[in-house]
Amino acid sequence: MSKKAVVLLSGGLDSATVLAIARSQGYECYCLSLDYHQRHSAELLAAQRVAECLGAAEHKTVQLDLSLFGGSALTDNRIDVPQSPTEGIPVTYVPARNTIMLSLALAWAEVLKSRDIFIGVNALDYSGYPDCRAEYVRAFQSMANLATKAAVEGDTITVHAPLIDLSKADIVKRGSALGFDYGMTVSCYQADEEGRACGKCDSCRFRREGFLAAGLADPTRYQPG
Repeated sequence: MSKKAVVLLSGGLDSATVLAIARSQGYECYCLSLDYHQRHSAELLAAQRVAECLGAAEHKTVQLDLSLFGGSALTDNRIDVPQSPTEGIPVTYVPARNTIMLSLALAWAEVLKSRDIFIGVNALDYSGYPDCRAEYVRAFQSMANLATKAAVEGDTITVHAPLIDLSKADIVKRGSALGFDYGMTVSCYQADEEGRACGKCDSCRFRREGFLAAGLADPTRYQPG
């Protein structure tokens, strides 16, 4: 039997690369997306395209309305998405998002009898988010192996973060080497309904600079004007 993995899939560049990596390592991939009423909901359609293209065994989208809490430019339309770099942790940080998503992935992994979870966090081009650091991933993995029936009975969980120390250029090169088409992905924090990028937010800037540094054509579709 093939080994199973739960892969967190947002529809953006990083998570799509992670899915391509997991597939290349022989995992049967079960993709999990989160509809948290994010401003850039077009990424969920991108996640569907990516999961289908890369042959996911199954793709689930969990509905969990984090706009009830707000506190982020991605979940509260009263907070503007920054158009230029800012100091400190930016307002696009969504409180506890990665913890919530990893917890959901952990629950599904236990049901699937999977020992592996993949997440596309990155510590170099990560915009200052505290839940994109290697120490956070290690801490969650430790918690997972204390909190689950499977781990207590000997089936310990590994949380894989294969992009954690890569630059955006290296991430793009890795996915391109695996033959992945990044034109399917949506990274922009305020993409329109067609998935076209604003070209101004942090995520757009990191993505554009990554393709430029990698020496590869940027397939991103941008909004007119």
